[in-house]
Amino acid sequence: MKQIGFFLIVIALGFNSILNAQEAEFSNLLQNIDSRKKVSLNGLWDIIIDPLENGYYSHRMQPKDDGYFRNAKMKSPSDLIEYNFDTSLQLMVPGDWNMQMEKLYYYEGTVWYKKDFKHTVKQDELVYLYFEAVNYEAIVYLNGELVGSHIGGYTPFQFDVTNKLKEGDNFVIVKVDNKRKAENVPTVNQDWWNYGGITRSVHLISTPVSHISDYSIQLSKGSTNTISGWVKVNNATEGETVTISIPELKKNVNAKVQSGKATFSINAKPILWEPKNPKLYEVIIKTNSDKLTDSIGFRTIETNGSKIVLNGKDIFLKGICIHEEAPFKSGRVTSVEECKILLNWAKDLGCNFVRLAHYPHSEAMVKEAEKMGFMVWSEIPVYWTIQFENPDTYANAENQLTEMISRDKNRAGVVLWSVANETPEGVARLSFLTNLAEHARKLDNTRLITAALDTQSQDNEGRLIEDPLGKAVDVIGINNYCGWYYGAPESCSEIKWKSAYNKPMIMSEVGGGALFGLHGEKNERWTEEYQSEVYKNNIEMMRNIDFLSGLSPWILMDFRSSRRPLKRIQEDFNRKGLISEKGMKKQSFFILRDYYLKENN
Repeated sequence: MKQIGFFLIVIALGFNSILNAQEAEFSNLLQNIDSRKKVSLNGLWDIIIDPLENGYYSHRMQPKDDGYFRNAKMKSPSDLIEYNFDTSLQLMVPGDWNMQMEKLYYYEGTVWYKKDFKHTVKQDELVYLYFEAVNYEAIVYLNGELVGSHIGGYTPFQFDVTNKLKEGDNFVIVKVDNKRKAENVPTVNQDWWNYGGITRSVHLISTPVSHISDYSIQLSKGSTNTISGWVKVNNATEGETVTISIPELKKNVNAKVQSGKATFSINAKPILWEPKNPKLYEVIIKTNSDKLTDSIGFRTIETNGSKIVLNGKDIFLKGICIHEEAPFKSGRVTSVEECKILLNWAKDLGCNFVRLAHYPHSEAMVKEAEKMGFMVWSEIPVYWTIQFENPDTYANAENQLTEMISRDKNRAGVVLWSVANETPEGVARLSFLTNLAEHARKLDNTRLITAALDTQSQDNEGRLIEDPLGKAVDVIGINNYCGWYYGAPESCSEIKWKSAYNKPMIMSEVGGGALFGLHGEKNERWTEEYQSEVYKNNIEMMRNIDFLSGLSPWILMDFRSSRRPLKRIQEDFNRKGLISEKGMKKQSFFILRDYYLKENN
């Protein structure tokens, strides 16, 4: 055991060396794609299902030069070409393949996607091929030529394809592979559906050669009257001027580009963003050749002992967890309208906070939540038992964290970056997650860092939060399923909690399952009455936690999970939702709503 411990410590030191060897930097993602000139590649794509990856590997398992990505056509009757996108099946993008085609319901493997499009080449612009998300691994080809790849199912990525586009007809082909692997993030075991496909929108984005690529605009840390930030300009002329304007505040500042970036500071007193008044300001960024417009809110978020402090005032986070599962139809959320349905249910519940679990949700979801006044917990899928000792797994997790923060750093609604959910204690895990927390702080020191923990010790006096990860985070999330995975519901109200840390605690998961419309005695599992007892007693328990600063019960709506096969009850759904997948509210919805509306206002 000592040898194993020494080995893990060596790995931990190795991770620290990796982290400290370079300053944390944002990804190269274009910021604010909604304000850019873009052409949608959404719609029907031709697809070929390829479980043996014949379109990529030869029978010797060597990568092919003439794989499906070539989109080859017969030139004579004797040609042997064993695929044809033009006569193949089709799937809608954005969308998952599981819900679009019955035979792909459980499918995990490779599907090739192809889209034809026309393009007009312009000499004075750059063009990026931008994917909002592909689950899980994407290899992208344009006109038969490799342009790049991406790993991770929930964050955006892009490629500069300026020199690969042709005048007129073009085609893009994507090899999409959603196979679960032990070294991935998440790993092979997860409690949500492994939806495969190009699950979010695809765009061709055009920019001037010299263009605004990224920016950060927010209140300076600890201040409510200084707005500061930076603007990155690709292919800028050294010393050129960037203008940042906030018309409603009558503010206009010029900053000079140095080494591709202009920094600035503005004295201002904006109305602060808060749930009851989610104020957003039009912000205009201009250079000689480019202009972007964004809607940005300004607020401060801090902790004070066991309190979470928004804009200098203590606030209790009345929340709910949400999966990116489409209401009514199931499958991945693909539209702003579906985001609004889920968020309006949360608003009806009395929430001011949503935990977007267990991975980064779409940019549309984050923006709509901000507009509606929700504080947001945003998370990467470091989930359960991933390979904490594997440097490649760490690099994957760090990249997903970087892409999440890069995309959403200007959203005032996001107050918590989460680095993990329900991970087992250990030396390698502690180093892995501590390094992720430090990486997040280097990217963004204005928000709080959290993780959802499910490890607590227990004695005669109650449950003690002492997971060593508590030292690394600002807010401690606790997942606790009294009345469902342990104990009878009536036992929950008597549980006492203590913490080794003088930090805020959010009960990040709590609850139990019920099939909508199934009624019975309050001690009968799967009935709405049983779920109601779980909520009543857990609410009583939480009333007695003096360091509780919020909660986000599990979960707003029933969602698909292949871990849940019980026929006539689960039917491949996790039934812990307060609302069924068909939009029907269970009794517990109203119990939690009463708690939120009558207390902690």
